[in-house]
Amino acid sequence: MSANDPFETADPQVARLLAEERPGDNAQPMSVSELSFALKRTVEDRFGHVRVRGEISGFKRAASGHIYFSMKDDNARLDAVMWKGGVARLPFAPEDGLEVVATGKLTTYAGRSNYQIVVESLEVAGEGAMMLLFEKLKARLAAEGLFAEDRKKKLPALPRTIGVVTSPTGAVIRDILHRLADRFPTHVIVWPVLVQGEGSAAQIARAVTGFSNMPDDGSVRRPDLVIVARGGGSIEDLWAFNDESVVRAVANCTIPIISAVGHETDTTLCDFAADLRAPTPTAAAEIAVPVRSELIQRVGQFGLRMSNCVRKQVDLAAERLQAQRRLMPRLADLAAPHQQRTDDLAERLRQSLRTRVGRAEIAYSGPAMMLHPRLLSRRVEQGQQRLDALTRLAGSLHPEAPLKRGFARVTDAEGKTIMTREAAVKAGDVTLRFADGEVGSTVQGGAAPRPALLKPTKPAVNQGNLFDG
Repeated sequence: MSANDPFETADPQVARLLAEERPGDNAQPMSVSELSFALKRTVEDRFGHVRVRGEISGFKRAASGHIYFSMKDDNARLDAVMWKGGVARLPFAPEDGLEVVATGKLTTYAGRSNYQIVVESLEVAGEGAMMLLFEKLKARLAAEGLFAEDRKKKLPALPRTIGVVTSPTGAVIRDILHRLADRFPTHVIVWPVLVQGEGSAAQIARAVTGFSNMPDDGSVRRPDLVIVARGGGSIEDLWAFNDESVVRAVANCTIPIISAVGHETDTTLCDFAADLRAPTPTAAAEIAVPVRSELIQRVGQFGLRMSNCVRKQVDLAAERLQAQRRLMPRLADLAAPHQQRTDDLAERLRQSLRTRVGRAEIAYSGPAMMLHPRLLSRRVEQGQQRLDALTRLAGSLHPEAPLKRGFARVTDAEGKTIMTREAAVKAGDVTLRFADGEVGSTVQGGAAPRPALLKPTKPAVNQGNLFDG
């Protein structure tokens, strides 16, 4: 060692400025990552499976679906994370202040130099903690109005179809079917579900929503009433019926619904959300339908009471009518003055008719004489003679009559009669119409017309007028 070297010292406890390897020293320096990985492996190997009890604090749900929180007691705090796959299987909703038991493994998180538990399953720590969770959820849902009385629907008096949400293999469905068959045979649709354990809450919620969404005109008749049922059990066994998704499905069901979960002393949030709570599944069947024989008896009693009521009213009305008839005058007395007046009017009518008929005979006797057959025959003959004279006169005045006496009718190309020489010269080509036909001719001033061929014409069609002789 040189006395002039300030970095050299024989004492290993003396701080040195420059790190350097020393003879016999086998503790090589590690990187931070190497140390963090070594710690992670050591912790995971030593604490690969642990169960920790503590109170949830700082609960946070990430957008990815993972949840982060701390578990604490009076003296310590442990960070925890649960991946979304495990979160989806949780039978309850974690929240701050809830005491739970977490099962998982310890690991380290090098980014913050701390350790945490990766939770694989999470359970409520004892019935006391479960009841605390129950009361908190009940208060929150009640504040939303899910248990309000004005939301409750009236149950149908006589449902034709009943939907039942329960296990298809348990004693509950057998009890319900047996009681319905005894009281009033009814069509039942069973929606099979798990009533406890993992996934049971989701199945129950889907079943209730499925019944609610069934169309009225579908191939399967929509239930008029739904029963959600399960046998008795511990608070843990019945916890699926405290799940928020189940409670909301029951509260929002558009079909009247009865909750029959557990025994009479058991209570679930499903009972508060339903339209009616039954103490047992068997009691739910009794509430759902009346006793058929009792109903028939009641209908018969109502029919008898209605008949008696009608008969009583008829008898009372008859008595009142009889009393009124005694107070009223006789019909003959009421009708006598009118009958007498009718007789008077009838006699006056007969006299009036006789008078008018006599006057009519006198007034129409003169015209009647003029309508005598002999007078009518004479007038007809006179009329015929006048008609014959007019016919002869019309025949003599017919335009075609002079043609039969050797005259001709001169017409232009349009068939108009030419009356003057000037008109004939102006027309040029004319037609001479004789009684037996027509002859074409050309008029050239005062010169003689050129001969023209005789053109036969069709005989005039008889029009049936007065001028056809």
